[in-house]
Amino acid sequence: MSADFELDTDDLERRMDGAMASLRTEFASLRTGRASASMLEPVMVDAYGQMTPINQVGTVNVPEPRMVTINVWDRGLVGKVEKAIRESGLGINPQLNGTIIMLPIPELNEERRRELTKVAAQYAEHARVSIRNIRRDGMDQIKKAKADGMSEDDQKLWETEVQDMTNRFIKKVDEALDAKQQEIMQV
Repeated sequence: MSADFELDTDDLERRMDGAMASLRTEFASLRTGRASASMLEPVMVDAYGQMTPINQVGTVNVPEPRMVTINVWDRGLVGKVEKAIRESGLGINPQLNGTIIMLPIPELNEERRRELTKVAAQYAEHARVSIRNIRRDGMDQIKKAKADGMSEDDQKLWETEVQDMTNRFIKKVDEALDAKQQEIMQV
C-alpha cells in the first residue's frame, strides 16, 4: 500500500459501529411483550420548554415482567409525561397513581408481532443504508487518491479492505435482525 495515502479505516469502522449502536437502540425500543426500561428511551417529554428523555424527568423501574413504572419527580410534568407516552406509538395505555405512571405491558397478539418484525426489518435496512453510505465515503477517498497518483494495486487493496469491513458490518446487522425477530415472535 502506498506510503502517501492512508485511508482512515478506524474512522470508517467507528462510524459503522455508530450505525450498529443506533440500530441496537432502535431495537431496544421495540416492545416484545416483556417490560423493559429501554423501551421508553426514544420517548421525549416537553419539559421546561425543551424535549427531554423520560429518564431525566423521573425514575423508570420494571417492578414485574409486564409492568414499567415511572416515578415523575415534578408533579407538574405528570400530564406531559403521560401525553408523551400516549403519543409515542408504543401502544401502551398509561395509568396514573399520583406522581407514579404505571405502564401495563399487554400480551402481544400474532398480528402485532408480525408488525413489529416488519418495523425491526425497516430499522435494519436504515442501518444497512448508513453502512453503505460510509462505504461510499471510503471508496470516494480511494478514488480521489487514485486521481492523485495512487497505483491501481493499492487502489484495489484499499477497496477490498473497505468492502470487507462493509460486508462484516452488514452481516452483524443481519444477525441482530434475526435475533430480534426471533425474540419478537417468541410467545
